[in-house]
Amino acid sequence: MTPLLAIRDLSVAFRTGKQDVTVVKGVSMEIMPGQTVAVVGESGSGKSTTAAAVNRLLPDNGRITGGQVLFDGRDLAGASEREMTMIRGAGIGLVPQDPMSNLNPLMRIGEQIGEALEVHGLASGRAARARVTELLDMVGIPDPAQRVDQYPHEFSGGMRQRALIAMGLACRPKLLIADEPTSALDVTVQRRILDQLEQLTAEMGTAVFLITHDLALAAERADVVAVMYQGEVVETGPAAEILAAPSHDYTRRLLRAVPSLSSVRTAAVSEDTGNLVEVENLRKVFPMRGSATEFTAVDEVSFTIPRGRTVSIVGESGSGKSTTANLLLGLDDITSGRISFDGTDVTSLGRRELFAFRRRVQPVFQNPYASLDPRYTVEKSIAEPLRVHRVGTKASRAKAVTELLDQVSLPASLAQRLPHELSGGQRQRVAIARALALSPDLVVLDEAVSALDVLVQAQILELLAELQRELGLSYLFISHDLAVVRMISHTVHVMRQGRIVESGTANDIFDSPEADYTRELLAAIPGV
Repeated sequence: MTPLLAIRDLSVAFRTGKQDVTVVKGVSMEIMPGQTVAVVGESGSGKSTTAAAVNRLLPDNGRITGGQVLFDGRDLAGASEREMTMIRGAGIGLVPQDPMSNLNPLMRIGEQIGEALEVHGLASGRAARARVTELLDMVGIPDPAQRVDQYPHEFSGGMRQRALIAMGLACRPKLLIADEPTSALDVTVQRRILDQLEQLTAEMGTAVFLITHDLALAAERADVVAVMYQGEVVETGPAAEILAAPSHDYTRRLLRAVPSLSSVRTAAVSEDTGNLVEVENLRKVFPMRGSATEFTAVDEVSFTIPRGRTVSIVGESGSGKSTTANLLLGLDDITSGRISFDGTDVTSLGRRELFAFRRRVQPVFQNPYASLDPRYTVEKSIAEPLRVHRVGTKASRAKAVTELLDQVSLPASLAQRLPHELSGGQRQRVAIARALALSPDLVVLDEAVSALDVLVQAQILELLAELQRELGLSYLFISHDLAVVRMISHTVHVMRQGRIVESGTANDIFDSPEADYTRELLAAIPGV
């Protein structure tokens, strides 16, 4: 059988300053019609760049410097932009990684999906709308006839990802490139979306080029796995064989770094010195836009965070876990209930007291790309909390930045770099350093490692455990990744539809879950 896609000795370089840096080095692989091939590797391994080269969507400073990209027997490496416009969508579909930045916030969902149909002359007007409604229904979006007129911000993360899958499959392409399509989604939504993607591509006979840093996901979903490291394919073969008997040391390192439900907890165990935070009957109600009804996001939630301990909240998208974190950080007003921090009711604090409270409670958010100002150097980002709270002099703040970089295992030489010059793992370390700048008592980590590959994730989790041991920090850890939660938590609370449905130690929750919902979450983990 002739390969649908044959990558032959592909090399890609990026122009930085006056020199070219080769990031993909002589890569070769094949994808047969209807086959799913997964490319795995850590951040910077070249996997997404390889996929971008196939679709000729490299950044302005990137170019193919050698080799061939044979799609349906045609070399795309030398194709014109006009030819590629006709191939993209109709021949090669794309599901990009970040649904929020890849959907136009000013356009309705239906218009964005319909655009692909119109460009390729497949449908327009009412016919296009009918086809888009059908596609939304096909990818599992409820009430598609109404949802077609909504904007991206009115969709949940899982629904936005489904919309991108609908867009990628709209023209029934022969090949679908799925670049980390579910990395930011909770396990239950991830499983539903991947099941739907698998079913749809099987019905259409579409081949899938899956880019992921999740080895367990690759093994569960792909026919063939290719492992990339420093721009080269170091190992390739059937998924089961790669997992059972990896031949390359890098693949073995990747497998060792994957957190599992049997992982040993790395979190420190401190002496019982009382509770730093007490949350009682917390409730948050949001009004629904254009409606008299209300939405209860957090419903009578109570828990405590002991000093020096890690308390985790897990649950699927829309469970209320991030809203709970925002209420604790003072980023949203509570509807009712009480939050006590170090014996003080923070819901009654005045403006000055709230400013002082925020010095003691610091956040680390999910996306290290979005949480750092792209115009700020590393030094300026880390020193910003010190400037805002008027701590020290310019010289003492510069010294503090050097010490903080060392604390998160980053060289002082990074201080003058901008975020785009750092890897994802380095950016998240900078975000953690910034959170530590004011010597807080509590750090709220909202999906702080979910966007990182397994090797970097393991390093960050070990760093958090080490900082907890050294500084006595308390953590509120928000995550949808249950294996990671087991590694780092002392206490776990499972949330569903705004309520805590089960609480206990990490061992209790994972070894003998009582709630059906907890068992559903555990069963949805890839490779479990």
